Parts: sequence; structure tokens; C-alpha cells
Amino acid sequence: MQQQRPMNPLAPMRLTSFSHGGGCGCKIAPGVLSEILRSSGAGLIPPALMVGIETADDAAVYRLNDEQALVATTDFFMPIVDDPYEFGRIAATNAISDVYAMGGRPILALALVAMPVNQLPVEVIGDIVRGGQDVCRAAGIPIAGGHTIDSVEPIYGLVALGLVHPDRVRRNADARPGDVLVLGKPLGVGVLSAALKKEKLPESGYRQLIANTTKLNTPGPKLAALEGVHAITDVTGFGLAGHGLELARGAGLRVVIEWPRVPLLEGVAAMAADGFVTGASGRNWAGYGASVSLSAGLPDVTQALMTDPQTAGGLLVSCAPEAVDAVLGVFREEGFESAAVIGRCEAGPAGLVVEG
Repeated sequence: MQQQRPMNPLAPMRLTSFSHGGGCGCKIAPGVLSEILRSSGAGLIPPALMVGIETADDAAVYRLNDEQALVATTDFFMPIVDDPYEFGRIAATNAISDVYAMGGRPILALALVAMPVNQLPVEVIGDIVRGGQDVCRAAGIPIAGGHTIDSVEPIYGLVALGLVHPDRVRRNADARPGDVLVLGKPLGVGVLSAALKKEKLPESGYRQLIANTTKLNTPGPKLAALEGVHAITDVTGFGLAGHGLELARGAGLRVVIEWPRVPLLEGVAAMAADGFVTGASGRNWAGYGASVSLSAGLPDVTQALMTDPQTAGGLLVSCAPEAVDAVLGVFREEGFESAAVIGRCEAGPAGLVVEG
């Protein structure tokens, strides 16, 4: 059970005011990232490296032996909320998610802590670290080390390591034509964070934001063990459209999203229509919009919500039609009541289509 956090007398301090962006909205735009990786060239690729950077997957996977492969990932960002404890929880949840998305079970984490130590009180930094520790405790892993630096902006995250059987690694590139797509969490975190930044988010919206971003993607290993589950990824900073497009490109097929079936956090459609959209949403569309087709008649907010950056977003599962009930059953068992079928994979040129 999560420990009760003591009241912080410094809570009125706006942690988000120290940073130019927050959460997974801090990610470098997909087009710019693609150019950086292209110009960096290919490095050493040992035979035991099962998953590297070639398909923009969630984590690296290195085969140790016939029974074990090491999953390694890292994620860190600037504050998405003002409460330091909740910021730590959100950042840790987001970082560990990539291990689950590969089908792995986390085994330990290393903390990455960069703070403006002359501007933030030690108590605030301690709250951030404690939030991360509590999430790691919930995941059943220790924070076994890390690194700290003095920084202009507050940054927190983890290196997360996990183990998976080599046969149960679920890459984002292994979807098949005819597969059904299931999304584990509702969309809208970026919209809520944009409203929070402008001090227009109601208490109910804040509670949704915290609940969604601190919910560990624990179904990952169970999903990977199911026959018929071919690919898993998690939806984070590039939005549903961006991560769906990565899945399409990796597998060389067309991903079709059925917009009316996509779960949304309560109130975010109206909030997006009122202009509560992050800058990252526009950068996402600029980076990959040419490969996304929006069908006529869709609501005006569809593009903004499809590109909405999700911090600690849900798992996106590509599975055979006969595995759908089992996939939804795993999500339900783990407490993901909003999990829903949202689309399908088809043979055709790599791309993403959003239908009404």
C-alpha cells in the first residue's frame, strides 16, 4: 500500500515554473530525432543484441542465455505537475513502463537526478526522490544507485532494467496483417497538463492526471506470455498516432485506428476544443503528419488528441483476433478498466489511417 505523504509546507511553489516543458512533452520532435539518429550512423551491433534502435522500440534487449534476456531502458524529464512527490512518482512510472512494454519484469533501477540546487529546497528534491522510490517499491524493485548533477532545470527519471525470456520479447515491429489493436489506458494526459500549466484544470481533472500517470503497466509480462500477442509498445510522447506509426513502419503494414472506439479521459475532448493543447502535439504532427490519413467527418479535435503526448501512457497491443478476449481479460485483472479495442492492422503501405 502506498505510504501517506506528509504535507509539504513548500507546496505553493510551482515546480513547473522551473522548466520550459514537462513530462513526455519534453521529447525532441520526431522529425528532428529521426534526423539526429540518421546522422549518428550505426554503431557496434553484437549478435546477442535482440533489440536496438533500428525500429524505435521501447527498450534495448540483450540475450544473456537461452532462458534470459536483459531489458535496458532510461527515461527522464522536467516536471509535469507542481507537487514534487507526484512528479517523482510520474517520472518513475513512465521509465519503468518501457520494461513492461517489452514483455519484461523489472529487476532494479538507477536514479537520474538533475536539480537547480541553489533554487530548490532540499526538502523538495527529497520529495521527488521519495516519489520515485515509492513507485519502485510498488513495482517490487530497488533503486540501487544513480547519478546526480546541478542543473538549470529540474530533471528526474530512471534507468530501468528487467528480465524476459528471449521467446517472450515483444517488439513493436512484429505486428501482423489481420491483427487487432488494444489500448490499455485512455488518452488525454497532455491536454490535462496543458490546462494545469494555465491554472485551468479542475480538481477532478488533476485526480485523473495523477491516477493515469502513476498506474504501472503491469499487464506487460502476462500479455507477452499469451499466444497470439505479436507486438507491444507503449504510447508516450509521440502520441497514439506517432507510436502507432512506429508499429506500422516496423512491421511494414497499415495501422487503422477507429476513432470512436479510442478511450479518452473525461472532459479532454472539450478541453482540447477550448485550446488546451501542448506545443508537443503540433511538433508531433509536423514530424509525422504526412504519413497519417484522417478520414473526412472526424471531430475537429481528433488530430490534437491523436498527437497528444502521453506521459506514462498505456500499452498498445497487436494481437490475433482470437486472442482479444484474453488480452482484455489480462487488462481487467490488473485493474485497467478502460482498455479497449481501437483498431486493426492491414496489409499495405506503411502508414496510419484514422477512421470515423
